[in-house]
Amino acid sequence: MRHAKRQQMAQQAAQRQVKKKQRSWALISGLAAFFFAGVLAYGGYQVLVHPDTPLPREWNPTVPLRVSDPVTPLTAWKLDRAAADQAQCLATLDGFASLQPLDPLEESDQCFIRDRVDLRGVGDARVFPIETRCAIALRLAMWETHSVQPAAAEFLQTSVTAIDHIGSYNCRTIRSGGGPSPRMSTHATADAIDIAGFQLADGGQVRLLADWEPPGRKGDFLRAVRDGACDWFSLTLSPDYNRLHADHFHLQSRGWGLCR
Repeated sequence: MRHAKRQQMAQQAAQRQVKKKQRSWALISGLAAFFFAGVLAYGGYQVLVHPDTPLPREWNPTVPLRVSDPVTPLTAWKLDRAAADQAQCLATLDGFASLQPLDPLEESDQCFIRDRVDLRGVGDARVFPIETRCAIALRLAMWETHSVQPAAAEFLQTSVTAIDHIGSYNCRTIRSGGGPSPRMSTHATADAIDIAGFQLADGGQVRLLADWEPPGRKGDFLRAVRDGACDWFSLTLSPDYNRLHADHFHLQSRGWGLCR
């Protein structure tokens, strides 16, 4: 009886030793895996930040946005980051826009322009002088480069020399088909710009009010640049939205993704 009990105690002790070794090996394995993952992450980071990295800049999340970079799945994320920081926004627009930084405008608690710039042009297109946010200027530059000029070449066989607008900052409430609204418009903080048309290198022009409805090359061009604006702005409204937008695109830097 005593012998059987000693055997049972010995077996229990052996099992405890096995479990202890298993726990030790599990801990060692976990630490090794963590260390290995850290080495891989560090190595990957070094590859990204190395001056001679083989990764193209447009695919590198550590490299800031450049307006002329080819568009990748990272572009929208980079754009949002640049648009959210005035210094980075201005740096990104250097060489890709004609603008002058201005002191912030504070008209009231509801009406202001925080990262104010005097904008005169984006890419190869002139813009009639307008005070707006740097974020709007940056999104316009991306739109002009990656949507407007390619669409002009495809549908009109020319280029755009000027983008015509009807304003950005306006301390007012939202206009709607149902009448006045108590909510402030995004124009009250210059988070939007209204685009009325385009001037072309061949001497022609395209106007939303005149060219949206008739079928043809100009209407196709306008629909293409409207769809392109949806890639660069958080909210895009066109004549398809309602009669209040019959003569302009409403391009907004914040919103819920509506594209119509």
